[in-house]
Amino acid sequence: MMNAAVKPAWLRKPVTDTAAKRGMNALLKEKRLHTVCREARCPNLSECFGAGTATFLILGTVCSRQCAFCAVEKGRPLPVDNAEPGRVAEAAAALKLTHVVVTSVTRDDLPDNGAAHFAETVLSIRRRLPGASVEVLTPDFQGSRENLETVLSSGPDVFNHNLETVPRLYSIRPRASFARSLSILTCARKLAPAALVKTGVLVGMGETKEEVLDLITSAALAGCDILTVGQYLGPSRSHWPVAEYVRPSLFEEYRVFGLSQGIRNVFSGPLVRSSYRAGRFVNDPTYNKRRVE
Repeated sequence: MMNAAVKPAWLRKPVTDTAAKRGMNALLKEKRLHTVCREARCPNLSECFGAGTATFLILGTVCSRQCAFCAVEKGRPLPVDNAEPGRVAEAAAALKLTHVVVTSVTRDDLPDNGAAHFAETVLSIRRRLPGASVEVLTPDFQGSRENLETVLSSGPDVFNHNLETVPRLYSIRPRASFARSLSILTCARKLAPAALVKTGVLVGMGETKEEVLDLITSAALAGCDILTVGQYLGPSRSHWPVAEYVRPSLFEEYRVFGLSQGIRNVFSGPLVRSSYRAGRFVNDPTYNKRRVE
């Protein structure tokens, strides 16, 4: 364990200003689109924007929940923009993406929690970029199987829903439930047997090693093919405090343990985020097929 007062060297990443990054910002402005990279203050933003990749954030930038660890704005969500799915597809085509990742704020205010908007975004990308793989990173849809089915009916190649943290710390996720999130993953595995099912967790919030190992076991039993484990970095002093900076050696332990539990690929490291280099798991033939049951 390392004291959280001083950020260690392995978490320091240079902020770059390249032509590719400026081009990405200009495209997002032109298409009136948002990314979780910017809204959630991702430490990999410069790298990803510089490489011409981003995770599109749909359904606005204001979340209906009050999670204490997340930098995304919270409050009354914005009206749904029905033209947004088409603009996401246009941007993905302009960037010539081979793997497109789409996520959203949580929309408890909508009757279907935004499921139909997710599905239309996937279908729009399919029409514009038929050769690209598509990954969705969804909220829990308040546990609705019907809403989950709506999203999965659009045929995403990867279904991602993050467990975020261990059950004991779920007080930082008001109106969320570890059991509900786990059930979403389990249900997705059954409803979409050909898709890759993925989840992610942040560590350094105050959990124990044993709790993380239990979470990894639960993810494996739910049928997850991909797991990401990254370091929690408090967005501000008003957010949940960082309890510790987890050493790289422990991230490696989590990776090895996840593989031993049958998870096909575990991407574990201090700066890992759930969508970081996401395409490698689908477009690399080493990873692109689900395990044979």
